Amino acid sequence: MSKLVSMHDAIAAHVRDGDSVIIEGFTHLIAYSAGHEIIRQRRRDLTLCRLTPDLIYDQMIAAGCARKMVFSWAGNPGAGSLFAFRRAVEGKAAPIELEEYSHFGMVARLSAGAAHLPFWALRNYAGTDLPVANPQIKTVTCPYTGEELATVPALNPDVAIVHVQRADIHGNAQVWGLLGTQKEAAFAATRVIVVCEEIVDEAVIRADPNRTIIPGLIVSAVVHEPWGAHPSYAQGYYDRDNEFYVNWEQVARDEASLARWLDAWVYGVKDRAEYIAKQPGLDERLKAKSRPSGVVDYGY
Repeated sequence: MSKLVSMHDAIAAHVRDGDSVIIEGFTHLIAYSAGHEIIRQRRRDLTLCRLTPDLIYDQMIAAGCARKMVFSWAGNPGAGSLFAFRRAVEGKAAPIELEEYSHFGMVARLSAGAAHLPFWALRNYAGTDLPVANPQIKTVTCPYTGEELATVPALNPDVAIVHVQRADIHGNAQVWGLLGTQKEAAFAATRVIVVCEEIVDEAVIRADPNRTIIPGLIVSAVVHEPWGAHPSYAQGYYDRDNEFYVNWEQVARDEASLARWLDAWVYGVKDRAEYIAKQPGLDERLKAKSRPSGVVDYGY
């Protein structure tokens, strides 16, 4: 059966008030269009999880979606700070709860969740104050060596939202280029929304199986959303919109300015197609130039 639905319907069916939600992608393939639809549908009391929360979580915090953030590093990569996030932390806006780990601590949490293990052991946190700030970081004695290791609990989000380059209508999803923890997040989550640049025939997926990082059997919904990762990038489709990230510094620094941006670019458009239509020339400015990577013959 086809799992292909609109973004509106995917969010309406699978993201609920009070859920823990992870929108993954490590600078690459970040599902901004899904985050915007969550804002438009005015979801509340969400626990937002992510290794590197950047602009999309700043926007969701400003829109009042977040109750808590579970994260490692937070910022506007290469450009500055997250001002809605800062206002919440500094008590200048509605507060949010924080649960902080290292990058690898978050990878370990998702790996444990994906493997259905209660925790993950790691050599990390020695000489840092994170275990003091976060009591979820504990220790265990290795039964083989006697070494004391740090541990972090499994992370099993209610919903994982993953943007990919291509998928079939059953949810078999392929990614190439920079990988984050999309696979781990999907396998750890209860419900999975796959957002793709391109819908392809199942035969295309079967012809190149090693690129399939998420199998359709764990996917709840598939959304065809070209340009859905903008302003992040989709390898082979479009480049990162660096101007957007630089300009966000001034947009988000002032609470009223950020609210106007949300009114114009999220609440003021009905979907991603309208968002892109408001930016003429985007395709010419950011569309990727072709650079094929050769052909692999799997034989049979």
